[in-house]
Amino acid sequence: MKKRFKKVTMFAAALGITLAIQAVPIHADSVHVAKEGDTFYTLSKQFGVNLNQLMNANPNVQATNIYDGLKLNIPGGDSMKAYADPASASTITTASLNVDSNQKIVEAWGKSFTYNKTLQVKATAYSAAASENGKWGAVDYFGNPLELGTIAVDPSIIPLGTKVLVTGHSFPGLPKKAFVATARDTGSAIKGNRIDIFVPGSQQSVSNFGFQDVELYFIK
Repeated sequence: MKKRFKKVTMFAAALGITLAIQAVPIHADSVHVAKEGDTFYTLSKQFGVNLNQLMNANPNVQATNIYDGLKLNIPGGDSMKAYADPASASTITTASLNVDSNQKIVEAWGKSFTYNKTLQVKATAYSAAASENGKWGAVDYFGNPLELGTIAVDPSIIPLGTKVLVTGHSFPGLPKKAFVATARDTGSAIKGNRIDIFVPGSQQSVSNFGFQDVELYFIK
């Protein structure tokens, strides 16, 4: 584990409000196990819930990271419709990753992304624990709450704001095979071809990620 220091360009008062909002528990009436092709929009129609409420009920899920087997909170949804069989909830199908290097297209979870380059990096993982995030707490470089899809980078190698498809990792706290991430954070130990992947969960469980070689596709 490593202590991470960040420079956050925001007012402390605004940060306090952000963290207070983040700390409020979100009630979900039911749980849906996502299938390939599910999006927040299609699920809002399927369960008859407001799109913004659905997204707010799943603050750690990016719209581009909905994959087969992911459990999603459905606020005020039809509990019979949304009920997930416990057996299916524990099974996550491995994403199929297809790459067309000639057309610069990579496909994962049935979604296609155009990329302009790839990069091999060494990856570690970090949690929301205070000991890993310095005095500013569980927020990224810009002051936004940490979420699945946040990665810390060396900005001289991967500019902040860059969106990538992370592939080749193996960890139960992450979508299998591939997931979309955005360079939103930095760290004192993240230099060169290194990334640090935020993973929701306890510090102890996240530490099991170790060091892994992954490949990044810089997507548009």
